[in-house]
Amino acid sequence: MRACMAMFLILAAFTAYGDVEQKSAEHRTFAGAKKLILDNVIGSIEADGYSGSELQVEATRTLNAESPERAEAARRDVKLDMSQSGDVVRIFVDGPFRCHCDDGHSVNYRGRRHDGYEVTYDFKLKVPFGMFLDLRTVTHGGIKLDHTVGDFELGDINSPIEMVEVSGSGNVHTINGGVKATFAKSPAGACSFRSINGALDVSFPPDLSADVRTKTFNGALYTDFDVSALPVEASAPERRDGKFVYRSHRVTGVRIGRGGTEMNFNTLNGNVYIRKSGR
Repeated sequence: MRACMAMFLILAAFTAYGDVEQKSAEHRTFAGAKKLILDNVIGSIEADGYSGSELQVEATRTLNAESPERAEAARRDVKLDMSQSGDVVRIFVDGPFRCHCDDGHSVNYRGRRHDGYEVTYDFKLKVPFGMFLDLRTVTHGGIKLDHTVGDFELGDINSPIEMVEVSGSGNVHTINGGVKATFAKSPAGACSFRSINGALDVSFPPDLSADVRTKTFNGALYTDFDVSALPVEASAPERRDGKFVYRSHRVTGVRIGRGGTEMNFNTLNGNVYIRKSGR
């Protein structure tokens, strides 16, 4: 498989944050890719689906620094790596904000540091239909999919996630931000939508058939689909003072249409909206 660099361009350098702001853009194309793993930290990710065969990547870097010396340190410390192995493309933003630990965290992020600079990477992608998208970022931008076709794994921490007329199935998880999604085609596989502080607002075609389980602490479930109740799953009991105690997990289960496809909606502070598209 081939990967070629098309252009690297310095766009601007002028006084802004402290003393220095610099912008640069890098363009790459990848042929034969079927899966993209993009692990960003500070900045946005936008992916547009199209009928072409090449993955097209535009990465815009914005470097803000207190001094020319700190700008030089930022260029030395923060690196963007783009590579292809077989049909998998990996894009990774590395820097002092990474913990470089094997602890199972999907973002591998140890918190923002004040080093006298900040480097933001904003990605714009043109994604062939059918590509699997594993996209992650932490702050300053969020994730947006537009007319993509293929399964997905989306993770964010401090920004919302938006999906416009997508097809596919997978997991969409954020912490401080909501999820807003519209599906052009009802998912054929299991889906999970999760947030801590934000609403989950998802629209599906009228032919949706799914078994839906929702959980929210400070919120409620709203839907304009016709639903029937599913049995409440029993929780494992605790033995206390010689008695068994069962705890409620605030899970609501409903069946839409004929059921079958598993869907989970989980938020702590926010409502869950499951809408019928076209209304």
